[in-house]
Amino acid sequence: MRRILFVCTGNTCRSPMAEALLRRMAKQREIEVEVRSAGVSASLGVPISRHAEAVLRDHSIGDRITSSPLDRRLVEWADLILTLTGAHKSHVLRYFPDAFERTYTLKEYVEDDGKVLADLQELDSLHASAELARALGETPDANARQRMIELRQRIPSFDISDPFGGSRDDYEATAAEIRTALDRLLDKWDAQK
Repeated sequence: MRRILFVCTGNTCRSPMAEALLRRMAKQREIEVEVRSAGVSASLGVPISRHAEAVLRDHSIGDRITSSPLDRRLVEWADLILTLTGAHKSHVLRYFPDAFERTYTLKEYVEDDGKVLADLQELDSLHASAELARALGETPDANARQRMIELRQRIPSFDISDPFGGSRDDYEATAAEIRTALDRLLDKWDAQK
């Protein structure tokens, strides 16, 4: 059984919607999965936003999800950590570098364009080298920095829009974005069977 952890900011909008939607969609496809969510700036036990709850209710999902802060226990529990933005991914990797090989943004993980995937791999490698140089008190290579800028300009955005503070329509649009990515995720898993 796969153990999936979704990560966003406050764990009251995007990641709990992704958690509940994946749980339901996987069950419909008879794929065994255990799903949790957390936030990089979450407090413990805060209910999900009313709009997120309403959107889930529209999908006949009545899960009672409350927020959890991201911690080592959750990171170690997860087989796969899917963040909702690149900033969330960076946060996970900064505090839990040992999770590098199993941490992706949701949209990045389901991407299937070979050129984009190659660019992502190169960017991650350059970023890791630059962080190592900084940690050793060295100046990162100027050519590598320039290459990272070029790659960032080419790579599409893998961020899921943040509906926090927005209208019900904003939450519905975000949920649709998440569902599309989750469909691709489940298709990917089906192809691996």
